[in-house]
Amino acid sequence: MYKHILIPVALDHETLVDRKLEIARHLLAEDGRITLLTVLENIPGFVSEFVDLKIDNHLTQKVEDRLRSAADGDERISCKVVTGKPGVQIAAFAEAAGTDLILVGSHHPSAQDYFLGSTASRVVRRAGCSVFVVRDSDG
Repeated sequence: MYKHILIPVALDHETLVDRKLEIARHLLAEDGRITLLTVLENIPGFVSEFVDLKIDNHLTQKVEDRLRSAADGDERISCKVVTGKPGVQIAAFAEAAGTDLILVGSHHPSAQDYFLGSTASRVVRRAGCSVFVVRDSDG
């Protein structure tokens, strides 16, 4: 059983959240905890000149609200939003938080990703803890 399970939630893969939470709850130690994490990629400088929206002011709060909704009031689940490259930030967050399992989703991969999605593949290579890859049943 795992004490701290990290579940990265990509905005375009939200359909996997319920399935990942179900699996995490089966793998979680009695006194364990789960963290839902979304990594928002930084906007390149050349694009930010044309965008008035500040990510930290609007998008971060909306994403946190969606993560809390997915947690459905479960007190064992915390929700975090960070910025950066997902494959790097997920592994770094897991190490800093003392995570012992990352439960990452993967679907619709191409051959270049060795049958994993690109973010899942990067997390598997970088993580210092165990990684459980949940395959989308549609992919």
